[in-house]
Amino acid sequence: MKKATHSEEQSSQSHGNNTTDTSNPPSKIARVLGHLLNGKTLNRFEAERIGDHCLNSTISTLANSYGLTFSRTPEKVPNRWGIPCDVIRYGLPESERRRAYIVLLMLNKRTTRRKQGATTND
Repeated sequence: MKKATHSEEQSSQSHGNNTTDTSNPPSKIARVLGHLLNGKTLNRFEAERIGDHCLNSTISTLANSYGLTFSRTPEKVPNRWGIPCDVIRYGLPESERRRAYIVLLMLNKRTTRRKQGATTND
């Protein structure tokens, strides 16, 4: 098996990491939920910028596994070639913010515990 070069390791470690704490980056699902908790909305193309390549699945997981409800607004946006395509814009209603915040805290705790477990087992 080919060993990664130093530059590949650095690129892989920093890829998609927009947080200041690089030792414990948030999970994809936590990044999406945090974005929505900030009062922002997302469609599938915008979600790519925060590392989510399948936003509808992430929203489904948040809805079905954590009981959150999202607003869904159909819209047309230009694709890579400028041709309009149908997408859904997801948002977090005000009524869901408290529950979503609790879910986000729980998700971040899991990430921290997982990271600590990996550190202590090394």
